[in-house]
Amino acid sequence: MTNGTAAAPSAAKKRLIAARPWALPASSMPVVFGTSLAVIMGGARLDLLRFVLALLAMMLLHSAANMLSDIFDFRRGLDTEVTPVSGALVRGWLSVRQVAVEVVVFFVAGGALGLYLARVTGPVLLYIGAAGVAIGASYSFLKSRALGDLAVFLNFGILGSLGAWAVQTHSFSGLPMIWTVPMAMLVVGILHANNWRDSVSDSGRKVFTTAYRLGDRGSLAYYGLLLFGSMGLVLAFTILPRITALPIPALPMTFLIVLAALPRALALWRRARLRHAPERPMDFIILDGATASYNLLFGLLCTAALCLHVGINALGILG
Repeated sequence: MTNGTAAAPSAAKKRLIAARPWALPASSMPVVFGTSLAVIMGGARLDLLRFVLALLAMMLLHSAANMLSDIFDFRRGLDTEVTPVSGALVRGWLSVRQVAVEVVVFFVAGGALGLYLARVTGPVLLYIGAAGVAIGASYSFLKSRALGDLAVFLNFGILGSLGAWAVQTHSFSGLPMIWTVPMAMLVVGILHANNWRDSVSDSGRKVFTTAYRLGDRGSLAYYGLLLFGSMGLVLAFTILPRITALPIPALPMTFLIVLAALPRALALWRRARLRHAPERPMDFIILDGATASYNLLFGLLCTAALCLHVGINALGILG
């Protein structure tokens, strides 16, 4: 028995839970989107093997960063209570040493894949990957200084999409950096929901996250900005370049399908506003997991918008 709960799962499942797989869409969707951009907007020919390897590398490095963060939080007494999205450390299923070994294995495996891809695609990816690994390895340090939001914005948004573009095109482009910003904002939203929930215990251990510095009301406003601002940016990138001299390429009109995610966004916003309601305490506790699910939906809609753009153009409906 562990923490008064049912018997611990198998060794394989313990390690799977340690990697927090529910969070992986945050890192995988920018790779999917960046690859789609490279093929559809960049004219690259899809290399399926390199796409799969890039996706696997990103997921391995993300899992390693998650587990490293768990070790940091556990050792500093930040993670003491089990929640539905807790990892294996706080549940008592794995020791710090066991998780540390997994961190090394995942970092080495993800880094090796990245080095292979850099070798076959060119130095651009090497620079992107080196920046990503450095940010991931120093995440715990950055988090304690209210820079964790910036770290995940870059790593699991901008750099993920840019790296996927480079894998397919062998080149650098500002396009994935700009068009991935809305998804990157939602990745920050996942982290912020987690830090917002833990802000009191974090500050007691001298970990001053953005959520702690903003306070409860400020964190609500910030969450709303990330949640609805991401959708607002998609609309702005779609419409404003067509009616103004804004010097960025316009998103295809098919991106207006992201409006289909609005009901889910409103449901998340209601959860956040009712965070102190005593009748449904779990709504706020698992807000980070629910935001991750929304991020997956948002990313899939953005990717679907690219595919629709191709289909519509092929039919000659739009120029």
